[in-house]
Amino acid sequence: MSVIIVTGSAGLIGSEASRFFHQQGFDIIGIDNDMRAYFFGQEASTRWNTEKQKKELKNFTHVSLDIRDQQDINNLFAKYGTDIKGIIHTAAQPSHDWAAKEPFVDFTINANGTLNLLEATRLHAPEAVFIFTSTNKVYGDTPNRLPLIETDTRWEIDPAHHYQNGIDEQMSIDHTKHSLFGASKVAADILVQEYGKYFGMKTACFRGGCLTGPAHSGAKLHGFLAYLVKCAVTARPYTIFGYQGKQVRDNIHSVDLINAFWAFFQKPRSGEVYNIGGARFANVSMLEAIEKIKKLAGYELSYSVSPENRIGDHIWYISDVGKFKNHYPDWELTYDIDTTLQEMIAATEARNRQPA
Repeated sequence: MSVIIVTGSAGLIGSEASRFFHQQGFDIIGIDNDMRAYFFGQEASTRWNTEKQKKELKNFTHVSLDIRDQQDINNLFAKYGTDIKGIIHTAAQPSHDWAAKEPFVDFTINANGTLNLLEATRLHAPEAVFIFTSTNKVYGDTPNRLPLIETDTRWEIDPAHHYQNGIDEQMSIDHTKHSLFGASKVAADILVQEYGKYFGMKTACFRGGCLTGPAHSGAKLHGFLAYLVKCAVTARPYTIFGYQGKQVRDNIHSVDLINAFWAFFQKPRSGEVYNIGGARFANVSMLEAIEKIKKLAGYELSYSVSPENRIGDHIWYISDVGKFKNHYPDWELTYDIDTTLQEMIAATEARNRQPA
């Protein structure tokens, strides 16, 4: 038996990872206790995705377990031992705003939960590959100090700046406002690096921009593109927070991200850090995304722009994926913004047609 443990297995990236690694012949142990419903309400519940996986994936075992519980995690890893070939750690509390409401919950999930998984891996499956979905929020609001230029539909970086192709891993994570969420993810990120560098484990932090795709259970406080599409399809009003709606995000489709995970899994390294996102291939501002949804599917989104931005929110963030490409030259981005939006619109329409 060759086992892949996926945390947050019913979420966007966790479910994509579960399906992909299942197709590669692995037995999948999916850890998910639907905390997303606790964070963002029943509308954001991922239970539907767990039920879908249990029906469609032959060698998938769902475990409703809290990654904060050190003993439960240790027992699970002890059960499978060296049969565990990889850990795809995607479980997290993912919202700036929510973290400030319940800091202990945020930190214990993001930081302590990651430590529990790393230590269980070290004790029971030290040769396993440990892949962590970190975040660009580890850089705090430092990107907002870049020389930015306002255009009609977006903010852009000065084309003469060395980050013109995107922000690389050399950007400092110090002397910046992270939000409490960003701080808890920094702690987890550093732990994953340290277990690689100190213990020689095969670990990587993928510092994602916006991760997106049709399986995303978008909510007001997390998953901007998915929630934007949901609002458009269901004719509910949308509020843009700050920056005149011109803030820019690169968006990486879950398929492209999992293909990056697979490349690393096949030729792992120790304690690596990669900025990962849609890069210059797939990025969009809020205003541009609204216009694209209208052109692609005819939905007129009713929206307003609040002058108040969210704490720690980026004005412009595009990832430089050059380091990962250098290490894994066969990997390519394949989903541009239009293709991703078309998939998300179709999936949202289909879910909206289903009876409650």
